[in-house]
Amino acid sequence: MTSPNAVPDRMLTRIGGLLRKAESTDNEHEAEAFLAAAQRLATRSSIDLAVARAHIAGRERRPTPVQRIIPIGEPGKRGLRTYVQLFVAIASANDVRCDVARTSTQVFAYGFDSDIDTCEALYTSLLVQMVRASDRYIKSGAYRSATVEKVVVEKRWGRQVRRRVQAPLAGVTARLNFQMAFAARIGQRLAAVKAEVEAEALPEGSTATGTALALRDKEIQLADFYSRTSQARGTWRGPQASAGHSAAARRAGDRAGMAARIGTSPELPAARGQLASPDTPGGSA
Repeated sequence: MTSPNAVPDRMLTRIGGLLRKAESTDNEHEAEAFLAAAQRLATRSSIDLAVARAHIAGRERRPTPVQRIIPIGEPGKRGLRTYVQLFVAIASANDVRCDVARTSTQVFAYGFDSDIDTCEALYTSLLVQMVRASDRYIKSGAYRSATVEKVVVEKRWGRQVRRRVQAPLAGVTARLNFQMAFAARIGQRLAAVKAEVEAEALPEGSTATGTALALRDKEIQLADFYSRTSQARGTWRGPQASAGHSAAARRAGDRAGMAARIGTSPELPAARGQLASPDTPGGSA
């Protein structure tokens, strides 16, 4: 079925093309001829020439990838790596590439404006949910009955021997493990949503459709922009719970990640950064 706006759009494009030719030629007679032809079409269709100009200009302004700096937190603040993990998980499901500052205080996001906007809105909402959920877990005292696996080094017969032991779980370690599992679960949920949406938009065997070609073109543009712009050295390896691994805290964080509300709110503020920054990216994610 033809859209009711299809004919007006085609007419606007035709008129806009004639106006562009009239404005770009150095030949006065050609310019008058193109302008007259545009006016005749516009009169028949009751379309204002200014509207036609705006239409053609809008079609020619193709979106391009950008780099944006996402503030994560102040230097020295605990948990910044898990905050970064959460943003990177969200970005991965929204066609945004990331470099992470060595201090984990900010993320360099590469993508199209609308995709980065989505990431920021989701991150703002989910970060609040992650912090609140981990606070509730710690205040409940549930972690006190859990243990953490640590590697200890002992001397035996003049040799150093490493062995794994179970130790009481500290609150800081419990929080880190909880948030790591929360962020990981959010990443899995968003990836599943993305796969479902793409499967609906791209049925099996439809690799040559306009949607498939548009997505492929977007991917190529982003990859090219990232390779030209990124200054990252190495690969970001994610948060490391150096104090140990707690299965109980991970399970609690995973459950909270499953229960988290995923959605974007237009009223959420989006913090924007500049291309230049004194903090060098430490690794790509």
